[in-house]
Amino acid sequence: MNPPKEAASVHAWHAHVYYTQETRPLAEQLRTWVAERHPAARLGRWHDARVGPHPQSMYQIAFAPEDFPALAPFLALNRQGLTILLHPETGRPKDDHLLHALWMGAVLPLDATNLPETEPREA
Repeated sequence: MNPPKEAASVHAWHAHVYYTQETRPLAEQLRTWVAERHPAARLGRWHDARVGPHPQSMYQIAFAPEDFPALAPFLALNRQGLTILLHPETGRPKDDHLLHALWMGAVLPLDATNLPETEPREA
């Protein structure tokens, strides 16, 4: 049995907001609300096609661990039926997306083929 992982190993959080052509207006509204109410959050680019392990269009919201207590509930209460993948950043991308993930809405199948076990070390 492995020892428990410590919350201090989380250096950031990512929320991936998934949308379709039909639900993009809802995703746009949520994005606006996040920008207005959580200015420390970093809003990623719109990806109108599959990218990385993600099975459909999405954008990312990156935020610090200290913002989790306010931003995670905000997303849960205001997702308007959109699916959101919320995962920690611990330096282990495969585990973070597959084992440590929290889902709001439907659990979507991720393609882990190109997810590395660990992040490359910075020089």
